[in-house]
Amino acid sequence: MTSRQDYDKAMALVQRAMGHQMAEEFDEAIRLYKESIALYPTADAHTYLGWAYSFQGKLDDAIAQCEVAIQIDPEFGNPYNDIGVYLMQQQQLDEAIPWLDKAKQAKRYEPRHFPYLNLGRVYVAKGMLQKALEEFHAALRLNPDDADLAETIEQLETKLQ
Repeated sequence: MTSRQDYDKAMALVQRAMGHQMAEEFDEAIRLYKESIALYPTADAHTYLGWAYSFQGKLDDAIAQCEVAIQIDPEFGNPYNDIGVYLMQQQQLDEAIPWLDKAKQAKRYEPRHFPYLNLGRVYVAKGMLQKALEEFHAALRLNPDDADLAETIEQLETKLQ
């Protein structure tokens, strides 16, 4: 089998795994991500394997998978954002900031507004409301249909007046 065929088969396994993950069937999702990685290691599979681990509360394992993903494809933004989120969940807000900033710079990343939202949340938690507003405004520019975010911005601006 050519490497292109291996890649295509590996990515199909990732898609199947994501379906199980969305159904909260994490053990089966993890099995399929690992099968995908064994066939053809991709940043996507490692990132999503980390995401599955995070739902099981295994944040250190999740971070480790994201670090592998970054080694495979440093242009893929999702693992940077995900590490930032896992650090936020561990109350390591200052440590999360550089990861979220890297996610904002990544060439390959969807949904593009997530790291801005997450940085905004970090700054709100740190009481840095002006910086939070800057991040939330940037997120809204990237995702203008987010009514909840628009409401959050309005509430923060009212609080700062």
